[in-house]
Amino acid sequence: MKMIMVVYNEAIDVEVMEILEGCGLVNYTKINRVHGKGTTSGTHLASQVWPGQNKILYVACDDKQVEQVVSGVTNLRKTLGKEGVKAFVMPLEQIT
Repeated sequence: MKMIMVVYNEAIDVEVMEILEGCGLVNYTKINRVHGKGTTSGTHLASQVWPGQNKILYVACDDKQVEQVVSGVTNLRKTLGKEGVKAFVMPLEQIT
């Protein structure tokens, strides 16, 4: 099992959720109103100077689904350019 963390601009929430749906993943944890700064996506602090916010999505899944999600995020990055979406894959040792 792996844990995927997807960090993305709130403006592309529908597209990110479509990736999960396409992979058959229905269980996730979503954190809204995340602020941060990325090299390619810029600063998002939900202020007048730095508008916009990010979201974080956590998904526990098997290795096959990891490949599908990462592929979907990679394709989305190519399509959207600077909108900002990244996937991080971490080992998941235990679910209780």
